Amino acid sequence: MSTKPSASIVVLIGPPGSGKTTIGRLLAERLGVGFRDTDTDVEAVAGKPVSDIFVEDGEARFRELEHQAVRTALAEHDGILSLGGGAVLNEETQALLDGHHVVYLQVGLSDAVQRVGLGSARPLLVLNPRSQLKKLMEERRPVYERLAVATVVTDKREPAELADEIVRGLPA
Repeated sequence: MSTKPSASIVVLIGPPGSGKTTIGRLLAERLGVGFRDTDTDVEAVAGKPVSDIFVEDGEARFRELEHQAVRTALAEHDGILSLGGGAVLNEETQALLDGHHVVYLQVGLSDAVQRVGLGSARPLLVLNPRSQLKKLMEERRPVYERLAVATVVTDKREPAELADEIVRGLPA
């Protein structure tokens, strides 16, 4: 029996609106494995939506729960894993991603805004969502690029096409 922890087949990272959940579900279906989203895990632990965690408990508490969710998922889940857009900002999380097949879903501002919507309930995009999203994307891009073993540009492309591209890029 192996003592090596299971490793997710693919870990999807990227900003809000990049398609992590949609593409992740398609990938899981194509590969016949499970799909897991760490934001959903955080909500289950906290017993409330991410937006409520931010408002009631603060961003620091959310980031703590998020890191715990990522650590647990990386250790337990052997399918497709989608991380919240800011999860990669935690240095410990970055270290945990080493050795995993991390795919950065890169999206342009225009497509991200269309997907997220300007009336978004996303806590970090409440005031001036377009400007906030642009700032988040610019700040996080270097981290996404450094952690990824593959980058897939999602602009003006269908989720099925993107899932197929990711499958073709998986190691044999």
